[in-house]
Amino acid sequence: MRHPLVKEACRLIERQSSWTPKLEIELRRLLRCMKPQQICAVLKSQSDERVALKFFYWADQQWRYRHDPLVYYVMLQLLSRTKLCQGAKRILKLMARRRIPRRPEDFGCVMVAFSRAEHLRKAMQILNVMQRAGVEPDLSICNTAIYVLVKGDKIEKALKFLERMQLVGISPNVVTYNCLIKGYCDVHRVEDALELISEMPYKGCYPDKVSYYTLIAFFCKQKQIDEVKESVEKMAKDSNLLPDQVTYNTIIHMLSKHGHADEALGFLTEAEERGFRVDKVGYSAVVNSFCEEGRLDKAKELVNEMIAKGCFPDVVTYTAVLNGFCLAGRIDEAKKLLQHMYKHGCKPNTVTYTALLNGLCQSGRSTEAREMMSMCEESWWRPNAITFSVVMHGYRREGKLSEACDVGREMIGKGFFPSPVEINLIIRSLCQEGRADEAKCFMVECLKKGCAVNVVNFTTVIHGFCQKNELDAALSVLDDMYLINKHPDAVTYTTLIDGLGKQGRMEEAIDMANKMLHRGVLPTAVTYRTVIHRFCQQRRVDDLLKLLERMLSRQGCKTAYNQVIEKFCGLGYPDEAYKLLGKVLRTASRVDANTCHILIESYLKEGSPLSSYKVACRMFHRNLIPDLKLCDKVKDRLMQDGRVEEADKLMLRFVERGRSLPQLQRA
Repeated sequence: MRHPLVKEACRLIERQSSWTPKLEIELRRLLRCMKPQQICAVLKSQSDERVALKFFYWADQQWRYRHDPLVYYVMLQLLSRTKLCQGAKRILKLMARRRIPRRPEDFGCVMVAFSRAEHLRKAMQILNVMQRAGVEPDLSICNTAIYVLVKGDKIEKALKFLERMQLVGISPNVVTYNCLIKGYCDVHRVEDALELISEMPYKGCYPDKVSYYTLIAFFCKQKQIDEVKESVEKMAKDSNLLPDQVTYNTIIHMLSKHGHADEALGFLTEAEERGFRVDKVGYSAVVNSFCEEGRLDKAKELVNEMIAKGCFPDVVTYTAVLNGFCLAGRIDEAKKLLQHMYKHGCKPNTVTYTALLNGLCQSGRSTEAREMMSMCEESWWRPNAITFSVVMHGYRREGKLSEACDVGREMIGKGFFPSPVEINLIIRSLCQEGRADEAKCFMVECLKKGCAVNVVNFTTVIHGFCQKNELDAALSVLDDMYLINKHPDAVTYTTLIDGLGKQGRMEEAIDMANKMLHRGVLPTAVTYRTVIHRFCQQRRVDDLLKLLERMLSRQGCKTAYNQVIEKFCGLGYPDEAYKLLGKVLRTASRVDANTCHILIESYLKEGSPLSSYKVACRMFHRNLIPDLKLCDKVKDRLMQDGRVEEADKLMLRFVERGRSLPQLQRA
């Protein structure tokens, strides 16, 4: 990878976005000079496998050049680490077209890529592709298949596959069994995993340390420390695998990671008693675990013990303790520890300072954090994107939004781009304080500097303007989205429809809803609620019904008309609600019955029991049984109004359907 040709090729690939014909000619010339191993080095050097795949395709199309088989094999291995399954499958087809020998492990790479993309069925179908290609399966492809099934939580199918591979004469090895052990542990069938380890010697395959490490990792996660110790003893007794330094380091790190600091320290002490030397990495893991539990005194004691044993802590150890002080709110002690590091020749790094700045910001001392960050050159450290984000959001939490924006601008000026989520936090805070204009300016600045501003950021600004009833400004932001090809989503349109409806600009709200549907954006449940609420407020029944029909033709909503009726009832317009009752009674579900009950109660509040009676009769006509207690109230009100015949008919409907009536006295 240090070869000049490889370096130059990588440099040209990085500039691919600004390629000129001259640069492409230069890369083509380099391509013809490089050996297959150097082409592979170029592919491996790419941090993004998609770029490597693009270069692979480009090179394959060049005149008087053909990829060596080695390049195909390496490209497949790279893609097996990603979800680019279609690219891997295409390369497999290219190999067949170019008559390049395909090995079982090449098909295995494609299987793993499909597995990572969560396409389990397609991954297993690669076995059929391999069979049709005339490639005989071997142990490696069988292990890959079992691994894929285990990763897909299909342990039973993995066991059946094991039986099938044995039937065709392929004997499993320790890798096969380790995959199954991992599968059992993943589905919490640890007893089956232990039984499998016990059976392995009888099948001519002895468990290795990985087999036991998998069990130990499971027990650590489940806080079963006694079982961890038993596994270590079983490993030595049954399999003659004596615990070594790697074993102890593995256990110490697992326990520390899952918050078992005392148990990790116990294994650390045991390892040293047996003559193994635990390095500062192991100590740092235990120290960090104590700090995360808030037991800083114990962490400091362990650091002093390290120094006494001649295992001097490094910047990672000190940073763990310093971060522990910050999490506990003991900022002054954290600052003293920083000075202590300098005195003992341990130079703090960016992570150390970022932890301290985060502690200051969490304690409401963001200004002090900003001053410390501005003096970074004197302390010989350089802030990174996380450092700037910590200070920026510290100011935001304190309500100092102007200072937060300044830090964001400085962050961009240093070449660090805040994420859309971070940008949105600042924008939303500004909008909540009624400073939507400033939010828009900050978003535009980020956009011009190359930050990834997304539709959520634009929607937040639009919502901010709508909250201030500045609809023209909100609509202007929508126009800006169209100009830069940022497609509004359902939330964006719903926000604008709500704002327009709030101000009574119903014609514009209808146009906005139609524009949303025309652009293929499907309304959500919130969209339906918003449209129904605003149109019902304005009593625009006909416009609402027309709009709902268009919306329902694109995206169904079973309770749309129920919501309309209930909203009209809530606003005191039961007559408008009654006109829509037929649309609800088409399905006659339990939800429809509840809607009818709301309408009945609404009429009772309006002093119109006869209308309530009509609603109940329509329910009976659709084989919906109204609530008996509610109808009893309707009957009483009817009798008070002299409607004895209707009251008797209502109760008679219940008797006809076999319902017993409450014993009531007539007035």
